[in-house]
Amino acid sequence: MTLIAPRFPARRAPRAATVCTAAGMALVPWIVVLSRTLPHTVEVSHWSTAWIGLDVLLAGGLAGTGLLLRRRDPRAGALAAATAAVLVLDAWFDVTTSAAGDARVTALVLALCAELPLAALCASVALRRPDAA
Repeated sequence: MTLIAPRFPARRAPRAATVCTAAGMALVPWIVVLSRTLPHTVEVSHWSTAWIGLDVLLAGGLAGTGLLLRRRDPRAGALAAATAAVLVLDAWFDVTTSAAGDARVTALVLALCAELPLAALCASVALRRPDAA
């Protein structure tokens, strides 16, 4: 499998690379602060809206990826990559926010049998050459 690296204008790539690298490094101390200060549990507003919105995003990403693949549209890879990331995030938050017991088991089963395999499928689509989609 040949990966095609995106081409950036010579003058923009170093700036974008510097900003992304610096932002990633700046998050490390913030992660430490959060790990020491966030409460273990919290009551939240709009919980159902957040989860429904995430599932709407997933439905659109999966359906859109399928549609673009059927049309052999090269944009399918970019949408598949974004959808894979959202699927992994959905699995993470489903498992980590579920209550112990049956809810946790359900979240783990869904993550292992649906969300993560779909994320792997989307990632494989994203890594294909555009003409092989």
